[in-house]
Amino acid sequence: MWSTTFPQEITHKRVLKDCDEEFKVFLTTMEALGEKLGPLLFQFGKFKGGLVHRRWGKIYFWTMAVVATTAMIMAVYRPIVFLALLAIFSFYFAFRGYRSILRKCQSAEVMDWVGALLTLAGSLSLVALAIHPLRGQFLPAPAVSFAFGLIGVLISGSDIWRFLRPPADRNAWWYSHMGGMLGSYIATVSAFSAVNFHFLPVVIRWLWPSAIGIPGIFLWIGYYRKKFNRSPSKVAAIEV
Repeated sequence: MWSTTFPQEITHKRVLKDCDEEFKVFLTTMEALGEKLGPLLFQFGKFKGGLVHRRWGKIYFWTMAVVATTAMIMAVYRPIVFLALLAIFSFYFAFRGYRSILRKCQSAEVMDWVGALLTLAGSLSLVALAIHPLRGQFLPAPAVSFAFGLIGVLISGSDIWRFLRPPADRNAWWYSHMGGMLGSYIATVSAFSAVNFHFLPVVIRWLWPSAIGIPGIFLWIGYYRKKFNRSPSKVAAIEV
């Protein structure tokens, strides 16, 4: 008696989706064994988005929410306009990464619009602050404020565009999830560097994580975009 597993084309690449033809071909082939045919087994690959991944993702998101809230409170108390705007800018990356995986292919909800519009307004304010610094207000360097503001405008603006014109790519939500969470990590490293790496010039101390991390995000997303395009029926599998 012979026992075998279904081909990886069915279990790993297509994950039981859009594989009727491959399924029939495999079963027809196995019928040739007749009475010698034993159990046919499904062996699946490991999916990203398991229980540990989801649990730590939620912990990270809510931790970033607490950090952003305390930063905003400090910014209002002191007051520091740059810090308040930076808190909005930094938290939005974690917010869009978390919301992308919750919404997936669904339309944007009110909180998505509020987050994107608030970040767009805050990012434009960062650009304005770089052009016309406020007297007596803390600002590490105009270049820092301008760079973060420009990044925020591009990210929030692109999100608003996607809200209005949802992309046809079924994996678009996954690229947004990756970009948002990785961008949030970059913001965290930037904050650590700004506070601790005093041996670096001010602009480099604030911006080196973005200079390295942002191209890395594009390369990473580009890699997966090509990978998914080679197998059009393949959809990113992440549970929530």
